[in-house]
Amino acid sequence: MSKRDELIAKYAADLKDKMGMSADMDLLTKVTIGCGPSIYNADAATVSGSDPKELATVKNNFLIKKLGLKDSPELDKGLEAVMEQYGKSNRNKYRAVVYYMLTKHFKKEGIY
Repeated sequence: MSKRDELIAKYAADLKDKMGMSADMDLLTKVTIGCGPSIYNADAATVSGSDPKELATVKNNFLIKKLGLKDSPELDKGLEAVMEQYGKSNRNKYRAVVYYMLTKHFKKEGIY
């Protein structure tokens, strides 16, 4: 099993254990691949839900550039909803899981 496959399995377990969601493994794999090498870097692999700068980066680089959404208050609400669902107190919010949840939230699975 490759390192990426191990991480994808860990992300799927995170979705199941922390949020009670069963992952669409095909989409989760594509989102994880889309994250590129950042998933292997301990700092870049997670998202800080309390850092406004980090959330702005997710909004600009993922929601607007990758998913092609228009900047609006809806993006902030969606990001907030996903962070709330993942658990504000959860220190390890994996970037691939956050991106997966945002993709599902905004119904942009077709991008992948």
